[in-house]
Amino acid sequence: MQLTQFTDFALRTLIYLAHHPPIEDERLPAVLDISRAYSISTNHLSKVARLLVQAGFVKATRGRNGGLMLALPPEQINLGQVVRKTESSFDLVECFDLRTNTCPIVGACALKAVLADARYQFLAVLDGKTLADIMGQPQKLFPLWKTRRGQPQQEPK
Repeated sequence: MQLTQFTDFALRTLIYLAHHPPIEDERLPAVLDISRAYSISTNHLSKVARLLVQAGFVKATRGRNGGLMLALPPEQINLGQVVRKTESSFDLVECFDLRTNTCPIVGACALKAVLADARYQFLAVLDGKTLADIMGQPQKLFPLWKTRRGQPQQEPK
């Protein structure tokens, strides 16, 4: 099973925001900041951010210091919920979708049951984890994120 790039970008956005909490009188991270930090498309990341806001994981504010911030503490953002919101399908093989299935052995094959169990276990692991579990270490992450000028970010004091 492979998660889509959309889900990957959503998880990376949440990690970035977890390490850039709101600080009084400072500008919140914008989509542009996050896209530069990861060297990914701003247009694509805008769609990711929009879904994260709609799903209630992220808040967006307008204005001079506006931008994005987590809507909940990292300990309350469940990875299973995020992945379910960002993935359009968990059909591992053709026979999972009864509308489009053309497999001739579907009635006698045991593969679907095994893969359904694997999917269940995969999501169960994610359901047991939160954003706090995948945040990583700031001292290792900040030098890897790029700033507007292409320089490594400095960890806030």
